[in-house]
Amino acid sequence: KYLSDMSFVHRDLAARNILVNSNLVCKVSDFGLSRFLQENSSDPTYTSSLGGKIPIRWTAPEAIAFRKFTSASDVWSYGIVMWEVMSFGERPYWDMGTQDVVKAIEDGFRLPAPVSCPAHLHQLMLDCWQKDRSARPRFADLVSALDKLIRNPASLKIVAQEAGGPSYPLLDQRAPLSLSPCSSIGEWLRAIKMERYEDSFLQAGFNSIDQLGQITTQDLLHMGVTLAGHQRKILSSIQTMTFQNKGTATVTF
Repeated sequence: KYLSDMSFVHRDLAARNILVNSNLVCKVSDFGLSRFLQENSSDPTYTSSLGGKIPIRWTAPEAIAFRKFTSASDVWSYGIVMWEVMSFGERPYWDMGTQDVVKAIEDGFRLPAPVSCPAHLHQLMLDCWQKDRSARPRFADLVSALDKLIRNPASLKIVAQEAGGPSYPLLDQRAPLSLSPCSSIGEWLRAIKMERYEDSFLQAGFNSIDQLGQITTQDLLHMGVTLAGHQRKILSSIQTMTFQNKGTATVTF
């Protein structure tokens, strides 16, 4: 919000560029791509005439297509940062190729809610990802919305998967997945750094990757996975693998 108020566009908002100190105070960093917007314009816009690389997975569609950056394109990126935080650092759009990401966004694909993500937070993300940049909230609107949620924590108990709402089509994976599938429970748990639970999974009867889709939070509790963060990381990984291996074009959330 401060940068927007000061007429700066960051152009590279991403979780990797947010510094967090021991008191959980966050600071935006890496201003290598930031630019000052002329305030004497009715529609402050920075147009990049240079080539250069831009972070496609975090960048608004109009910025990708026309190299036009505004505070609204930073809002799009902020929505991706929210998704990164709620998915415990999952890579946006997983291992989809860059061109597939661009096409998926143009076709209306939006990232689904991470596991156990409050519905109100996912709705804020979707608001940030409106194709029409004028329809996106301003940073002041986001601050106000988040402040209201903080003051009403009960509203965060409704998770997105239970909240209904529109369906978002997933890109039909016509090419083979670039993510090599794990061949065993142990390999999968090591990949997500949860190998401490390998024996628990095997003792509970989960012996193959194909069985993972059946796992519930209650199952994890019975297996001794009591830390909420570990539960969400495991379930998020299962959800991601399920999405990537869907043979159909759409999935309803």
